[in-house]
Amino acid sequence: MAKNIIISAVKGTREFYPEAMALRNYLHQKVRQASEAFGYQEWDAPYIESLELYAAKSGEELVKKQSFTFEDRGGSQVTLRPELTPSLARMVAKKQRQLAYPVRWWSFGPFWRYERPQKGRSREFFQWNIDMLGPDSPEADAELIAVAAKFMRGVGLAPNLARIYVNNRRLMDAKFDELFISEDMRLAVSNLVDRRSKMKAEAWAKYALEMGLSQTQLDGLIVILENKELWKESEDLVRLFTALEALGVSDYVEFDPNIVRGLLYYTGTVFEAFDLSGGVRRAILGGGRYNNLLADVGGDPLSAVGFAMGDVVVGIVLDENDLLPNFSDSPAPVMMTLFDDNLQIESLKLAAEVREAGINVTMYPKVKNLGKQFKFADKIGAKIALVLGPDEVENAQVAIKSLTSGTQVLVTRAQVPEEIQKMLASD
Repeated sequence: MAKNIIISAVKGTREFYPEAMALRNYLHQKVRQASEAFGYQEWDAPYIESLELYAAKSGEELVKKQSFTFEDRGGSQVTLRPELTPSLARMVAKKQRQLAYPVRWWSFGPFWRYERPQKGRSREFFQWNIDMLGPDSPEADAELIAVAAKFMRGVGLAPNLARIYVNNRRLMDAKFDELFISEDMRLAVSNLVDRRSKMKAEAWAKYALEMGLSQTQLDGLIVILENKELWKESEDLVRLFTALEALGVSDYVEFDPNIVRGLLYYTGTVFEAFDLSGGVRRAILGGGRYNNLLADVGGDPLSAVGFAMGDVVVGIVLDENDLLPNFSDSPAPVMMTLFDDNLQIESLKLAAEVREAGINVTMYPKVKNLGKQFKFADKIGAKIALVLGPDEVENAQVAIKSLTSGTQVLVTRAQVPEEIQKMLASD
């Protein structure tokens, strides 16, 4: 007889067993707390979008190589959303004259990209997106960076474990002008800067010369990238760091001229948070100011600043630093035991009464000796077990056992919720 074959999950997707789901919910909770602390509203967009929406902004590689695209039954080309910014642009443009500015929106939802799965990267991921639309100021940029810092502080990532590095597009453009780096070379030079930490110095310099930089330009670029005081030449960055100090998060933030993420897309401040706890510096989140938000979807010009954070890397970082929350197999702190079949209905009634009092209760499904039931309750993380045997029924009482201390008390049925709350409070 042939063995049953278990069909595997689609490559690059994720299966959320209860413990993984608990982490996902925890991140969602912490994201919500950080966002709402600054007055941001939760929103979301469709998970399936027209492929046309991404064609203008996102570039050919994302549209043709990294997106999960297909033709629907009506013949339209659609895709599982690979990012959220185009949807944000469309939705804001649609009600641009009705919204109250500044708009502060955040979202935490699923995205899909057809990439090579590896540690820290999957084809299916959840992402926090948060944006402020309307103001164009370093103080607005500082608020978004402060939101990111509040999240990191909220999950236990102290400044020695994670840091936010900041740069400015206009500052770098000014420095590129001084080096006579032409406009058509800016993207290549930005990519070159991004590769600097990933290559050996000699190989990086050779690559720079091969791509068309002169030795004088290369020497000047290195001076710029090693100048940690360069931010003082930027009025925007001076104001930004002053605001960050006032917001109480300056210990999380540092200037780094090597941060160039998408300098052709961003128009001002750019920032990226990195994990510093391991041997490899891993990006946790990133974003910046992008003031061309609505141009590609027909809206009026509108300033914007925001960032995004995937759940995969930050989950790994929290795990490696022992910062994951304690996981309980059951959301119910109380288990109703089953003494015998004759008392099953009465036990169901008692469980219902405790739930009506606002306490989660799970129930053992069949009769076994109480010792085994207590062990199961302990295994699933229950703190208290209720026992309703013939003696308890005859005396209109319930036995309540603390699985933490091992103590047991007899109380009247009406006293059960109050006694449970006392036991839970003392654990």
